[in-house]
Amino acid sequence: MKKILFFLFILITTVTSSQTDKKAFVYGGQITKEFIKYTANLTTKEKPKICFLPTATADNQRYINYWYELCSDLDIEPKVMTVWINSSTQKQTFEEILLEMDAIIVGGGNTLNMLAIWKAQKIDAALQKAYEKGIVMAGGSAGSLCWFNAGTTDSRPKELTIVKGLGFLNYSHCPHYHSEKSRKPLYHQNILDKKLTNGYACDDRSGILFINGKVKNSVSLDSESFSYYVYEENGKIIEEKLHTEIIR
Repeated sequence: MKKILFFLFILITTVTSSQTDKKAFVYGGQITKEFIKYTANLTTKEKPKICFLPTATADNQRYINYWYELCSDLDIEPKVMTVWINSSTQKQTFEEILLEMDAIIVGGGNTLNMLAIWKAQKIDAALQKAYEKGIVMAGGSAGSLCWFNAGTTDSRPKELTIVKGLGFLNYSHCPHYHSEKSRKPLYHQNILDKKLTNGYACDDRSGILFINGKVKNSVSLDSESFSYYVYEENGKIIEEKLHTEIIR
């Protein structure tokens, strides 16, 4: 009996220790060198392969050039995955590309169009596999909103509307929390109206690290930017400012 219990203990310990942490790092605004460095450190690799997805800006070349410029003096292997491709020049599937990476960073732009393309190309499913594998997911603006269950977007004409995300993080989200005046009050109202679940908001220069779906850390590029947990309680909105670590 003791031998059986011992082997069961070893088996459980082995399975538990082999479980891969699922990491997501989201920030409220556009990509910066500091956020890339932070993402790279999350991989725990010496020279991580980090893939940039500029889908939300229709693979804009200036955005791609800016990515390479930011990465030029970082100890990483920068990659880009574009979706406006031709079969004759694309020798790997999108899934094969993504599963080779140590981290994936999604750029800003039109969230709704990006998600529609991802679904049509089955990139959403590939990203899910990458996330489950332990590849770090990251991004800001459209690149942060996409990981949550839903949030407000400027992807449609005239006004901010709700868009459903991939749901890797089971909360709602609001990027650009204080930089765009309409974002905060609309986010609050949508939570009060039960159109959105309780969730997390980020200023442009602030971000949140989630590990296995739970908040692990909040970081900022300056002392004026923060992230928040926003929730409804007794018919009122409660906004909790997260403790923030300033990174360089």
